[in-house]
Amino acid sequence: MGQINWPRVVLGGLVAALVMNVSQAIMTQPVLGTQMAAELTKHNLPPMGGGAMTFYIVMDFVVGILTVWLYAAIRPRYGPGPKTAIYAGLAVWFLAYFRSRSSLVVLGVYSTGVMAVAIVWGLVETIVASLAGAWLYRE
Repeated sequence: MGQINWPRVVLGGLVAALVMNVSQAIMTQPVLGTQMAAELTKHNLPPMGGGAMTFYIVMDFVVGILTVWLYAAIRPRYGPGPKTAIYAGLAVWFLAYFRSRSSLVVLGVYSTGVMAVAIVWGLVETIVASLAGAWLYRE
């Protein structure tokens, strides 16, 4: 069993994060932007501003690197390739997307409909990002 190749984890993670950031920009602006802003306004919450956007961009880089790290960590057990990358993506999606976005519904911040789109969008996004990042990983 080889050691994790950290430079490749970071490289793959940055690519995965780029996929996530582009995807999130598309989802939160042209796709759901108007609905999300209306729901925030309805609850007297401020619109998503520069500080929040910066936070999410940085967190996507952290999540991208963690996704490729998880791929590298489970690769010895499941083998290299897309199936293992999908497993890593599914785990990250559940922990980072499904759980957090579901909690926004439970807290009443966003409606079930808006977050259902965001959750499914995140599933596709996370799997594509994981596949892209894992493609660059080599031990």
